[in-house]
Amino acid sequence: MSIVNKGFRRRSGESARELPPGQHLTADFPVLQAGPTPRIDLDDWRFTIRDELGAEHSWSWAQFKLLPSERLTVDIHCVTTWSKLDTEWEGVSLDSLFESTDTAAEFALIRSYGGYSTNLPLRDLRGGRAWIVHGYQGAPLSPVHGGPARLLVPHLYFWKSAKWVRSIELRGSDSPGFWERLGYHNYGDPWREQRYAGD
Repeated sequence: MSIVNKGFRRRSGESARELPPGQHLTADFPVLQAGPTPRIDLDDWRFTIRDELGAEHSWSWAQFKLLPSERLTVDIHCVTTWSKLDTEWEGVSLDSLFESTDTAAEFALIRSYGGYSTNLPLRDLRGGRAWIVHGYQGAPLSPVHGGPARLLVPHLYFWKSAKWVRSIELRGSDSPGFWERLGYHNYGDPWREQRYAGD
């Protein structure tokens, strides 16, 4: 007896590799966003981690590019049902960025240039599970895909991988971000098909 996940349909010709329920493969890289693409001058770019007590660690673009960088290959899954396999990225592990941060916080609110935000449990940003990426497929990350740098959290739906990232605020309690306030699931696990509140 086979078990079929809710909403799972593989389109003809798709890979036999397992996809999260309700997803289909795409060869391109769809661009979805809620507003215009910010244009960020690298001389003005800053990335900041602020702990729950208000202490800040901040990096300019030049400082950020000196940090140890990793190349990684991951699958990404969008809540709008497309999946793209074996995407290649380059960036800095959040484990490296959190090295100088001592915190008891359990949650994070990620903010972006352009006003976007999303929330995550802090545990999902640690343990080799998340990066601030600046490269895609061997080239600098383009603005339309979140450049100069975006968050990458591949084990969750792609809206959690905030484009144009500028800060992470560590918090003792959870606070919903942009799409979460508009009815998207608070966590967004593609394997549990957590697309919208109540899923």
